[in-house]
Amino acid sequence: MPQASKPNFEAAKKILTAYLENKGLRKTPERFAILEEIYTREDHFDVDELYISMKNKRYRVSRATVYNTLDVLVDCDLVTKHQFGKNLAQFEKSYGNKQHDHLICTDCHKVMEFCDPRIQSIQNMVGEMLNFSVMHHSLIFYGNCTKENCQNRNEISKEPTAVYEDR
Repeated sequence: MPQASKPNFEAAKKILTAYLENKGLRKTPERFAILEEIYTREDHFDVDELYISMKNKRYRVSRATVYNTLDVLVDCDLVTKHQFGKNLAQFEKSYGNKQHDHLICTDCHKVMEFCDPRIQSIQNMVGEMLNFSVMHHSLIFYGNCTKENCQNRNEISKEPTAVYEDR
């Protein structure tokens, strides 16, 4: 089982603890277990993936607890929520993650990350030109993988398709 990056996870725990105390919310073991599970991941995930992962590891958490904890973690900037064009929200840990942007395959919906320092330079330049303090940005490219041996496309093409017969 992957382990959470110790320094990032410990710092995230402190941030969550301070946030919960400040808001007068309970510091439950389930909230910290969900935080740890998220900080062991290296991918984007949706609520159901996180819930199933927790259940498979024998954590006793309800789907409602996962939803509510994600809301808290988003509010205190430990998790980022994305809406990548589907009706399904995806999340990723945010503390200790460097700024990055996303590529989304419209065939298989795979989310890929990339980082290009020129984007930060453009952000800084636009902010200066327009006298605007840019706090953060979101850049998402949608397209299709052009690799001949794209594993994601191959996995989708293996999925069964419905066959309709004329009678």
